[in-house]
Amino acid sequence: MDYGTYLQAAMALVFVVGLIGLVSVLARRAGLGFPMTANRAGNARHLEVVEVIPVDGRRRLVLIRRDETFHLLLLGANSETVVETGITLLPKPSVLQNPIGPRNAP
Repeated sequence: MDYGTYLQAAMALVFVVGLIGLVSVLARRAGLGFPMTANRAGNARHLEVVEVIPVDGRRRLVLIRRDETFHLLLLGANSETVVETGITLLPKPSVLQNPIGPRNAP
């Protein structure tokens, strides 16, 4: 084998790696990238990413939990917007709290 063959193989490798990089950048802009997740290093976490939903190719809705309060953020390529803050969970109604009671089937 001569040096021309090695050079041709190296150029082909550079071309393929470049194509992989280009496709990954395009996929990330189209919203096909990995979703954001929080690292779970301990049990007493005060901040957690609950859910991430892509709105379009450049923006994502992110629901964040801080202690017992939720915040809804709209994250874009060049901007961050707080959509709603101070969201709290409502307690689930139980059967005993229902003033109407169970329905009787005819």
